[in-house]
Amino acid sequence: MNYVAPWWLPGGQAQTIWPALYSRRVFGPKPHFRRERWITPDLDFIDIDFCDAAAMVPDPAASDTDRPLLVLFHGLEGSSGSHYSEAFADFARAHGMGFVVPHFRGCSGELNLAPRAYHSGDFEEVGWILKRLKSWHRGKVLAVGISLGGNALLRWAEEMGDQARQMVRAIAAVCAPTDLAAAGWAIGRGMNRQIYTRMFLRSMKPKALRKLEQHPGLFSREALLAARDLYEFDNVFTAPLHGFSSTEDYWARASAKPHLAQIRIPTLVVHARNDPFVPAWSLPRQDEVGSQVTLWQPAHGGHVGFPQGPLPGHVRSMPDAVGGWLLQSVK
Repeated sequence: MNYVAPWWLPGGQAQTIWPALYSRRVFGPKPHFRRERWITPDLDFIDIDFCDAAAMVPDPAASDTDRPLLVLFHGLEGSSGSHYSEAFADFARAHGMGFVVPHFRGCSGELNLAPRAYHSGDFEEVGWILKRLKSWHRGKVLAVGISLGGNALLRWAEEMGDQARQMVRAIAAVCAPTDLAAAGWAIGRGMNRQIYTRMFLRSMKPKALRKLEQHPGLFSREALLAARDLYEFDNVFTAPLHGFSSTEDYWARASAKPHLAQIRIPTLVVHARNDPFVPAWSLPRQDEVGSQVTLWQPAHGGHVGFPQGPLPGHVRSMPDAVGGWLLQSVK
């Protein structure tokens, strides 16, 4: 990826914040989604947003198409309304692809029912979603994961090994925190702590407290209210609710970086080296990944930003590059 940042937007912080808030997301009309609710194996639910609903009805009679389906797994507290989701939807439409955004539990605007939420290593959920999508879509399925969703998608590919190709032809992970301890350290210090930690906790804490109302005694309310960073939040909420003994256990077992050599399908892993969330020193090296894994690590781009063009810029450069790589890899 030969990405060059615009002169008017220097630095990883600006290249992260400005694109998410102000840059142009689409070149065509704003994407419209049709939502479906799927009941999960544990009798909870997730919401799935389909773009181009007329062609993407999940009915075997309507799935006789060879066009690719692009599945996007969003980042922490993201959704189909995130800037990157709309940009990838625009790319998919421009290239005649179907497009779908599965929401992790509790991220679609309605709190899920079970005594759990979602996490960076949620590869079982990713696998269940991809298997169900592949069961009715006869064409090629491609998948991209953004940040947290990218790490979870990589963990799925690592766990599945050779079996992954039965569901997905190629995957890409964009700005994934593949070393969760390093990312946790980065987001918990300095300006990151003041900006991003506060932003995430502002939405995550209220949802956790509503989860406690659903399931009294699930965790300590006082400990959750006292949490001041993601490490403490994960220790009280994310880790114990998802079978981990502590934040350290969660971050170690959920991180994709130690297992990248196990991937057996074409995989693109993209990181900007000035990403404020993911330290450059923690990025995977070529000798740490398998032969199916391609690394793109441009110097600039921020965290899921990669703005381009004159002010106010647009965010299609990254979806164009990543989506183009995915399409080329399955020719």
